[in-house]
Amino acid sequence: MRNTFVLLFLFLALAVNAQGARGLFSKDPIINHENFDKQRVHWGYFLGFNFYDFKFAYKQPGREILVDRTTGFDVGLIGNLRLHEYIDLRFEPGLYYTQRNLTFPGFTKEIDTKRQVGATYLHFPLLLKFSSLRTGNVRPYLLAGVSQTMNLGSNEASIDDNKQQKFRVKKMTSNAELGFGIDLYLEYFKFSPSIRGVFGMGDELIRDADPNSPWTSNVQSMKTRAILINFAFH
Repeated sequence: MRNTFVLLFLFLALAVNAQGARGLFSKDPIINHENFDKQRVHWGYFLGFNFYDFKFAYKQPGREILVDRTTGFDVGLIGNLRLHEYIDLRFEPGLYYTQRNLTFPGFTKEIDTKRQVGATYLHFPLLLKFSSLRTGNVRPYLLAGVSQTMNLGSNEASIDDNKQQKFRVKKMTSNAELGFGIDLYLEYFKFSPSIRGVFGMGDELIRDADPNSPWTSNVQSMKTRAILINFAFH
Protein backbone atom coordinates (compact mmCIF):
# COMPACT_ATOMS: atom_id res chain seq x y z
CA MET A 1 0.00 0.00 0.00
CA ARG A 2 2.80 2.40 0.89
CA ASN A 3 4.54 1.77 -2.44
CA THR A 4 1.33 2.48 -4.32
CA PHE A 5 0.87 5.83 -2.61
CA VAL A 6 4.47 6.65 -3.52
CA LEU A 7 3.61 5.85 -7.15
CA LEU A 8 0.51 8.04 -6.89
CA PHE A 9 2.64 10.90 -5.61
CA LEU A 10 5.12 10.39 -8.46
CA PHE A 11 2.34 10.46 -11.05
CA LEU A 12 1.07 13.73 -9.58
CA ALA A 13 4.59 15.17 -9.49
CA LEU A 14 5.10 14.25 -13.16
CA ALA A 15 1.78 15.82 -14.06
CA VAL A 16 2.66 19.06 -12.30
CA ASN A 17 6.12 19.05 -13.91
CA ALA A 18 4.60 18.43 -17.35
CA GLN A 19 2.52 21.56 -16.91
CA GLY A 20 5.71 23.57 -16.85
CA ALA A 21 5.97 27.23 -15.97
CA ARG A 22 2.27 27.83 -16.49
CA GLY A 23 1.58 25.56 -13.51
CA LEU A 24 -1.51 23.86 -12.27
CA PHE A 25 -1.72 25.85 -9.09
CA SER A 26 -0.34 29.26 -10.04
CA LYS A 27 -2.37 32.38 -9.36
CA ASP A 28 -3.18 33.09 -13.01
CA PRO A 29 -2.60 29.88 -14.98
CA ILE A 30 -3.15 29.52 -18.69
CA ILE A 31 -6.45 27.63 -18.93
CA ASN A 32 -6.09 24.32 -20.74
CA HIS A 33 -8.99 22.60 -22.51
CA GLU A 34 -11.43 25.24 -21.37
CA ASN A 35 -14.42 23.60 -23.07
CA PHE A 36 -13.48 19.97 -22.46
CA ASP A 37 -16.19 19.32 -19.86
CA LYS A 38 -18.90 20.82 -22.05
CA GLN A 39 -18.82 17.77 -24.34
CA ARG A 40 -21.99 15.70 -24.16
CA VAL A 41 -19.97 12.47 -24.40
CA HIS A 42 -16.26 11.80 -24.13
CA TRP A 43 -14.02 8.75 -23.74
CA GLY A 44 -10.87 7.78 -21.93
CA TYR A 45 -8.98 4.90 -20.40
CA PHE A 46 -7.42 4.07 -17.05
CA LEU A 47 -4.58 2.09 -15.51
CA GLY A 48 -4.36 1.33 -11.85
CA PHE A 49 -3.66 -0.77 -8.80
CA ASN A 50 -6.09 -2.64 -6.58
CA PHE A 51 -6.11 -4.10 -3.08
CA TYR A 52 -8.83 -6.72 -2.67
CA ASP A 53 -9.88 -8.08 0.71
CA PHE A 54 -12.67 -10.21 2.20
CA LYS A 55 -14.84 -9.14 5.13
CA PHE A 56 -15.95 -12.20 7.12
CA ALA A 57 -18.88 -12.40 9.53
CA TYR A 58 -19.11 -15.44 11.79
CA LYS A 59 -21.96 -17.44 13.34
CA GLN A 60 -19.99 -17.97 16.53
CA PRO A 61 -17.11 -15.80 17.79
CA GLY A 62 -13.73 -17.46 17.72
CA ARG A 63 -10.51 -17.48 15.81
CA GLU A 64 -10.83 -15.54 12.59
CA ILE A 65 -9.77 -16.36 9.04
CA LEU A 66 -6.78 -14.21 8.18
CA VAL A 67 -6.63 -12.48 4.79
CA ASP A 68 -3.27 -11.55 3.29
CA ARG A 69 -3.87 -8.94 0.57
CA THR A 70 -1.65 -8.50 -2.46
CA THR A 71 -1.29 -5.66 -4.93
CA GLY A 72 -3.25 -6.25 -8.13
CA PHE A 73 -3.32 -4.49 -11.48
CA ASP A 74 -6.23 -3.18 -13.55
CA VAL A 75 -6.88 -1.58 -16.92
CA GLY A 76 -10.07 -0.38 -18.59
CA LEU A 77 -12.09 2.13 -20.59
CA ILE A 78 -14.13 5.17 -19.57
CA GLY A 79 -17.35 6.42 -21.12
CA ASN A 80 -18.58 9.76 -19.74
CA LEU A 81 -22.04 11.27 -20.30
CA ARG A 82 -22.60 14.86 -19.21
CA LEU A 83 -25.90 15.24 -17.34
CA HIS A 84 -25.38 18.64 -15.78
CA GLU A 85 -22.65 21.23 -15.34
CA TYR A 86 -21.53 19.45 -12.18
CA ILE A 87 -22.86 15.90 -12.66
CA ASP A 88 -21.72 13.17 -15.07
CA LEU A 89 -22.69 9.54 -15.57
CA ARG A 90 -19.70 7.25 -16.05
CA PHE A 91 -19.32 3.66 -17.19
CA GLU A 92 -15.87 2.22 -16.50
CA PRO A 93 -15.59 -1.43 -17.63
CA GLY A 94 -12.24 -2.92 -16.70
CA LEU A 95 -10.13 -6.04 -16.30
CA TYR A 96 -8.81 -6.56 -12.76
CA TYR A 97 -6.15 -9.04 -11.64
CA THR A 98 -5.79 -9.82 -7.95
CA GLN A 99 -5.07 -12.51 -5.34
CA ARG A 100 -5.96 -13.03 -1.68
CA ASN A 101 -4.23 -15.58 0.55
CA LEU A 102 -6.35 -17.05 3.33
CA THR A 103 -5.11 -18.66 6.53
CA PHE A 104 -7.60 -20.83 8.45
CA PRO A 105 -7.20 -21.42 12.19
CA GLY A 106 -7.26 -24.76 13.94
CA PHE A 107 -5.19 -26.85 11.54
CA THR A 108 -1.74 -28.37 11.95
CA LYS A 109 -1.01 -29.08 8.28
CA GLU A 110 -0.25 -26.22 5.89
CA ILE A 111 -2.18 -27.98 3.11
CA ASP A 112 -5.32 -27.48 5.22
CA THR A 113 -4.43 -24.05 6.58
CA LYS A 114 -3.59 -22.13 3.41
CA ARG A 115 -5.82 -21.22 0.46
CA GLN A 116 -4.97 -18.99 -2.48
CA VAL A 117 -7.92 -17.11 -3.97
CA GLY A 118 -6.75 -15.73 -7.30
CA ALA A 119 -9.17 -13.82 -9.48
CA THR A 120 -9.47 -12.23 -12.88
CA TYR A 121 -12.43 -9.88 -12.72
CA LEU A 122 -14.49 -8.22 -15.39
CA HIS A 123 -15.70 -5.19 -13.46
CA PHE A 124 -18.65 -3.07 -14.64
CA PRO A 125 -19.21 0.05 -12.52
CA LEU A 126 -21.91 2.64 -13.26
CA LEU A 127 -21.02 5.80 -11.38
CA LEU A 128 -22.22 9.32 -10.80
CA LYS A 129 -19.45 11.91 -10.79
CA PHE A 130 -20.09 15.05 -8.75
CA SER A 131 -17.59 17.74 -9.71
CA SER A 132 -16.77 20.94 -7.89
CA LEU A 133 -16.31 24.32 -9.52
CA ARG A 134 -13.20 24.30 -11.69
CA THR A 135 -10.34 26.43 -10.35
CA GLY A 136 -7.75 27.13 -13.03
CA ASN A 137 -6.66 23.70 -14.28
CA VAL A 138 -7.82 21.75 -11.23
CA ARG A 139 -11.24 20.27 -10.46
CA PRO A 140 -11.87 17.84 -7.55
CA TYR A 141 -14.78 15.40 -7.70
CA LEU A 142 -16.63 12.66 -5.85
CA LEU A 143 -17.76 9.30 -7.28
CA ALA A 144 -20.63 7.08 -6.11
CA GLY A 145 -22.45 4.20 -7.73
CA VAL A 146 -22.92 0.46 -8.09
CA SER A 147 -21.12 -2.28 -9.98
CA GLN A 148 -21.34 -5.87 -11.14
CA THR A 149 -18.28 -8.10 -11.13
CA MET A 150 -17.73 -11.34 -13.02
CA ASN A 151 -14.93 -13.61 -11.82
CA LEU A 152 -13.51 -15.31 -14.90
CA GLY A 153 -11.56 -17.68 -12.67
CA SER A 154 -14.52 -18.67 -10.52
CA ASN A 155 -14.79 -22.32 -9.51
CA GLU A 156 -18.48 -22.05 -8.61
CA ALA A 157 -19.39 -25.11 -10.70
CA SER A 158 -16.69 -27.33 -9.19
CA ILE A 159 -17.85 -30.39 -7.25
CA ASP A 160 -14.62 -30.34 -5.23
CA ASP A 161 -14.38 -28.27 -2.07
CA ASN A 162 -11.90 -27.59 0.73
CA LYS A 163 -11.41 -31.31 1.37
CA GLN A 164 -9.76 -31.32 -2.06
CA GLN A 165 -8.00 -27.97 -1.35
CA LYS A 166 -10.47 -25.97 -3.44
CA PHE A 167 -11.93 -22.80 -1.94
CA ARG A 168 -15.04 -21.86 -3.90
CA VAL A 169 -16.54 -18.42 -4.56
CA LYS A 170 -19.48 -17.19 -6.60
CA LYS A 171 -19.01 -16.04 -10.17
CA MET A 172 -21.13 -12.87 -10.03
CA THR A 173 -21.12 -10.24 -7.30
CA SER A 174 -22.79 -6.88 -6.76
CA ASN A 175 -21.09 -3.91 -5.11
CA ALA A 176 -21.50 -0.34 -3.94
CA GLU A 177 -18.68 2.09 -4.72
CA LEU A 178 -17.59 5.43 -3.28
CA GLY A 179 -14.51 7.52 -3.98
CA PHE A 180 -12.92 10.81 -4.88
CA GLY A 181 -10.41 12.18 -7.35
CA ILE A 182 -9.08 15.25 -9.06
CA ASP A 183 -9.12 16.37 -12.70
CA LEU A 184 -5.85 17.98 -13.82
CA TYR A 185 -6.12 19.77 -17.15
CA LEU A 186 -2.70 19.43 -18.71
CA GLU A 187 -1.52 20.93 -21.97
CA TYR A 188 -2.32 17.91 -24.15
CA PHE A 189 -4.83 15.87 -22.14
CA LYS A 190 -6.82 15.63 -18.90
CA PHE A 191 -5.23 13.46 -16.20
CA SER A 192 -7.44 12.19 -13.36
CA PRO A 193 -6.01 10.19 -10.43
CA SER A 194 -8.65 8.76 -8.10
CA ILE A 195 -9.12 6.43 -5.16
CA ARG A 196 -12.30 4.38 -4.70
CA GLY A 197 -13.69 1.89 -2.22
CA VAL A 198 -15.63 -1.20 -3.33
CA PHE A 199 -18.10 -2.77 -0.89
CA GLY A 200 -19.60 -6.16 -1.77
CA MET A 201 -23.32 -6.36 -1.00
CA GLY A 202 -23.86 -10.12 -1.07
CA ASP A 203 -22.37 -13.28 0.41
CA GLU A 204 -19.80 -14.69 -2.04
CA LEU A 205 -18.82 -17.90 -0.27
CA ILE A 206 -19.88 -21.32 -1.56
CA ARG A 207 -20.06 -23.68 1.42
CA ASP A 208 -18.46 -27.10 1.51
CA ALA A 209 -20.67 -30.17 1.09
CA ASP A 210 -20.06 -31.11 4.72
CA PRO A 211 -22.36 -28.91 6.89
CA ASN A 212 -19.78 -29.20 9.69
CA SER A 213 -16.85 -28.21 7.50
CA PRO A 214 -14.05 -26.64 9.59
CA TRP A 215 -13.43 -24.20 6.73
CA THR A 216 -16.90 -22.84 5.99
CA SER A 217 -19.45 -23.97 8.61
CA ASN A 218 -18.86 -21.01 10.94
CA VAL A 219 -18.90 -18.34 8.23
CA GLN A 220 -22.08 -16.26 8.23
CA SER A 221 -21.03 -14.22 5.22
CA MET A 222 -18.01 -13.33 3.13
CA LYS A 223 -18.06 -10.07 1.20
CA THR A 224 -15.54 -8.28 -0.99
CA ARG A 225 -13.83 -5.13 0.17
CA ALA A 226 -11.38 -3.37 -2.13
CA ILE A 227 -9.46 -0.16 -2.67
CA LEU A 228 -8.91 0.92 -6.28
CA ILE A 229 -6.28 3.50 -7.19
CA ASN A 230 -6.72 4.50 -10.83
CA PHE A 231 -5.01 6.93 -13.20
CA ALA A 232 -7.34 8.06 -15.97
CA PHE A 233 -6.41 9.76 -19.23
CA HIS A 234 -8.95 11.63 -21.37
